[in-house]
Order: sequence, then structure tokens, then C-alpha cells
Amino acid sequence: MKSEVNLTEGSIAKNIIKFAIPMFIGNLFQQLYNVADSLVVGNFLGSDALAAVTSTGSLMFLLVGFFNGTAMGAGVIIARFYGAKDHENVKKSIHTDLAFGILCGLIMSVVGVVFAPQILKLMDTPQDVFVQSVLYIRIYFLGSLAVVLYNVCMGIMQAVGDSKHPLYYLIFSSVVNILLDILFNGVFRLGVGFAALATIISQLLATILCLRRLTGKSQMYPVELRKIGFDMGLLKQIINMGLPSGLQNSIISVANVVVQANINSFGSAAMAGCGAYFKIEGFAFLPITCFSMALTTFIGQNLGAKQYDRAKKGAAFGIFCSITLAEIIGILVYFFMPRLILLFNSEIDVVNYGILQAHTESLFYFLLAFSHTVAGIMRGAGKSTVPMFVMLGCWCIFRITYVTIITSIIPTIQVVFWAYPITWSLSSAVFLIYLLKADWIHNFDRQEDRRRKNQCA
Repeated sequence: MKSEVNLTEGSIAKNIIKFAIPMFIGNLFQQLYNVADSLVVGNFLGSDALAAVTSTGSLMFLLVGFFNGTAMGAGVIIARFYGAKDHENVKKSIHTDLAFGILCGLIMSVVGVVFAPQILKLMDTPQDVFVQSVLYIRIYFLGSLAVVLYNVCMGIMQAVGDSKHPLYYLIFSSVVNILLDILFNGVFRLGVGFAALATIISQLLATILCLRRLTGKSQMYPVELRKIGFDMGLLKQIINMGLPSGLQNSIISVANVVVQANINSFGSAAMAGCGAYFKIEGFAFLPITCFSMALTTFIGQNLGAKQYDRAKKGAAFGIFCSITLAEIIGILVYFFMPRLILLFNSEIDVVNYGILQAHTESLFYFLLAFSHTVAGIMRGAGKSTVPMFVMLGCWCIFRITYVTIITSIIPTIQVVFWAYPITWSLSSAVFLIYLLKADWIHNFDRQEDRRRKNQCA
């Protein structure tokens, strides 16, 4: 592939930044999917409709995050084989990854459509937005095969150093999504179900473009549709690598569903205001997410090529850039939130809830950045269980315990907001201790020896 970037050679900083920038722009446009829904719905259909769309975010990420996190394990495996120039296993991994993505997408469609009402009830979704929330989420999950397959294809391309083509496809599909949102609800006022439909149509177009490129004969590793299937040895490696990442995403989502349930108890204005804040936070934190993703590929390729010192230097560079950038962004969010929240809705209660959450959390973004970046490094090093257990303890068990106990004593929404900075601090402390004490670089050789023995067996 002409668009491949070999991250095992050349300037560390230049390669990471060059690889991360297209990912950032691509993810920026991906955020436009749900934000376009929220902007159009909030301005044309009202605050109840906005609450229905934004309050379903944690539930959607619960299911999407699990399957996409699991499929992410294949990206690490592919990057490692690519760095080691093991071409045969790269091809097998790609076809196994696609088969696994198809299976995950089908399962997610069934689970999302069937169980959405029950989960929304557990989240204490208010009755005045319940019907619209169920409709939105069911239509979204009907198209989840396209959502999962796009992320699988994107992960395959990124694993071999191509972060540009996913960007091109996302720009195109995001423009389509915005135009459809404006048409369906800005012009015809068809309702929240059509906001979800616009997202799914756009994601399907991105998936088709990705598959068209991957099956092209000009590719170094062209996908052959008849070869899409499971190589059981590689599938086991993908699941061993990806399942902890999938569980980590779900663990975070379970905790956030509990937090969202507490937010819901303060009414639809709180749901709309906090939902709008989460959309803005998603945009604000994109550079950090992309650094984390780029580091996963960088570490995977360099450890596969046995470039251990290079991997260590890249990790240090990524951590420094991530926490510095995160804090600059956090300060900007703190001061500009009053203007940003008005883009979604102008009702005074909605605006005030969004501002209060931003002023509570945004100055602590550097802690969130540190945790995400170290998690990305550990995944690239094949230690995906480390971030899983850290997130389980800090972002799930402790966060749920805190929200449950403290809100029963001090029933204010700001107490709920503080759950995030407190648990970010805790996970950062644990990650720092692990990073300083664990020999994660040189333990990689022992992992590879075990993998080769298992393959021979």
C-alpha cells in the first residue's frame, strides 16, 4: 500500500504525529455523526428530543465499545506481524478479523434491538422521553453491522500504517450524515428515528468504501471475500488480545450507565445539558484518543520488529504530548463552555447543567489523558489485561460505589460530576506505579516465545 507508514524507522515524533493527524481528523468527522444528530434535533425538535438522543450515548457505547474493543485486538496482532514482516500471518489475521467483525455486528444488532427498552428502564429514563429513546436506539442498532465492520476495516488499515484512507471515507460519510440530518429533521421534522437512520446510512457508506479499498488488487494484503473465515489459532490470539479491551470498554460503559441513571433522576433538562456536554467533551478529547490509538500501533510494530528502545522513547513522547495537550484543551473548554452549550439548546436550565459539568471536570483532563495513553501503550505491548483490571477497579467498581453512596448522603448533581475526576486520579496513580515498576518492554520477548510454542503445538 502506498499509504502505509512504517513506524519502525525514521523520526519517532514525526512518525507518531504524522500517523495520528489523519486519525484525529477522521475521528473528528466521526464525532460529527452523533453531534449532528444532537445539534439538529436540539434546535428543531426541542429539549425532550435532545434528551432522548444524548442520553442513549452511554448505552450505545456499552455494546459498540465491547465489540469494537474486542475487534481492536486484531489490530495489535496485525501490527505485530506487520512489524515482524510475517506476511502470511498478516493476511490470515485480516481475514479472521473481518469474519469476527461480521459475527460481532450481527450479535450486537439482536442484543441492541431486543433489550434496549429493558436497559433504558434500568437507567431510569424519564417517561416523557422514553418512547423516543427506544426508537432512536433500536434504529441505530439495526445498522450495527455497518458500525462494527467500519471500525474493523479502519483497524486493519491503521495496523499496517494507513491512517489516511479511513479519513477520506469518514469525511465523505460525515458530510452525507449532516445533509441527511438537515433534510430529515431540519426540513421535514421527521423525528429522532430519522436522526438515527441518517447516522446508519452514513456509516454504511463508509463501510462500503473501506471494503472496496481492502479488496482492491493494488493492495499488499488484498482481502478475498471467499477467504473470510476463522483461523482458529489466530482467532484465539485476537480474542485473548481483544477481549480485555472489549471488557474494558464495557466496564467503563456500565459505570457510565449508572452515572447516567443518576443524572436522569434530575430530569430532562439535566439529561439534555449533560448530554450536550458529553458531545463537546468527545470533540475536545479527540487528540488524546488519537495519540493513544497511534501509540498502540507504534508500540505493536516496534516490539514486533524488536526495536525496544524505540518503543520506550515513543511511549515517553506520547505521554508527554497527551497530558500537555489535554490540559490546554481542558482550560479552553472551561472558559468557552457557555458559548459551546448554546449551540445545542438555549433553555437556561439545559445551559446551566452543561456549564456546571464542564467547570467540574475539564481542568482534570490531563489525568484522563494519562490513563488513556498508558492503556494504549499496554495494549500495543500485548498487555491488554492491565488496563482492563485498572478500569474495572477504578472506573467501574469505585465509580459506582462512590455515586451510590455519596449521592444518598448529598443528593446534588455536582456530586455525580465529581465521580469522573476522582476516578481519573485513582487510575492515573495506579498506571504510574505500574509503568515505573513493570518491565513491560522486555517481557514482550517471553510473550512471543509462548505464542510461538502454542502455534507449534
